[in-house]
Amino acid sequence: MIKVVNVISDTNIGGAGKCLLTYLEHADTAAFDISVILPGGSLLKPHIDALGFTVYEIDAMTDKSLDFKAIQKLRKLFKQIKPDIVHSHASMSARIAAKFSKVRAKGSPAIAYTRHSVFEPSNAISKGMGKVVNGMINNYFCDGIIAVAEAAKQNLTATGVKESKIEVILNGVEPLKRLSDEEKAQVRQSYGIAPGQKVAAMVARLNIVKGHEYFIRAAKMAIDGGIDAKFIIAGTGETEGRLKQLTLELGLEDRIIFTGFLDDVTPLMNITDILVNASFGTEATSLALLEGMSIGIPAVVSDFGGNPGVVQEGKNGLIFMQRNTPDLHRAMSQLFTDSAMMQDMKKSAEEMFYERFTAKTYSANIEDFYTRLLDNKEAGK
Repeated sequence: MIKVVNVISDTNIGGAGKCLLTYLEHADTAAFDISVILPGGSLLKPHIDALGFTVYEIDAMTDKSLDFKAIQKLRKLFKQIKPDIVHSHASMSARIAAKFSKVRAKGSPAIAYTRHSVFEPSNAISKGMGKVVNGMINNYFCDGIIAVAEAAKQNLTATGVKESKIEVILNGVEPLKRLSDEEKAQVRQSYGIAPGQKVAAMVARLNIVKGHEYFIRAAKMAIDGGIDAKFIIAGTGETEGRLKQLTLELGLEDRIIFTGFLDDVTPLMNITDILVNASFGTEATSLALLEGMSIGIPAVVSDFGGNPGVVQEGKNGLIFMQRNTPDLHRAMSQLFTDSAMMQDMKKSAEEMFYERFTAKTYSANIEDFYTRLLDNKEAGK
């Protein structure tokens, strides 16, 4: 049995935490002995406890990738656990601690980490000596890297990380429940959506790089062009006040709906015709897009980050130029007005989900990566 310890520094449940929980739900516990190290007070703990995995808490690394106090605490835990693999989710402290922990007959454990986001590399780490130093550090403190999108892999290689260390494993999710027609009618009524009205939705934290402003302005163009639709924004964040003010300025208060934070997006997704992702920063593989695909929702997405790895132009959605309101309007309007295209994309979206993005597929890919990583470590590669 391969002993794996996952280390995550998050206190809230973000994208990395959701991916970890998805993996744990489908882990092969006959082949892998898995435990998790968290900072004290993490909201992930009760969820991991409920799944039956051992959780260790330390009073350090709270929402920090690098915390020197955490390194010694992690080394003590690694000595106790004796893992074959340490899998870090953005925790540099864990990678350093693992590198200097002689817990196996052949020395330190195999070290992996997952790059959960896409970023624009700064010149400080993508050029000259900065790139050389960044590459040396990451190559030394890691045996293998999971990139959750091809764009994330490109970010890593642009900052000096060896391509041979990186494997792209796309995220996966559980399929959403389909509601009955009666249930969907009740949800539509609760949002004030009239019979026959179309629905476009964004499910993302309200942050400037998520592109909600472009969505709102494109909605204005669509409505002015005669499209009868409601546009729903689900989530909370620092730009909420600004976005609501823009909605008022454009006279869209009866067409734009702000739901706030939703514990369960299933009802909203079930009444959504088009799922929009307008991100121009940090987007890797959007879990919301995958959830939408599971019940056949076509998407309109920006050409940023991992979006083109999820949406194939003309098959399960349309791609527009990031930060381009007219192009977003074009894509939404095309789908809203072409019913044949909409139906074809609904079918393709669901088919693609079950081919590539299920939680079981994701977990199996992670475990295949673990096995090869350890084999390479044993072989001295």
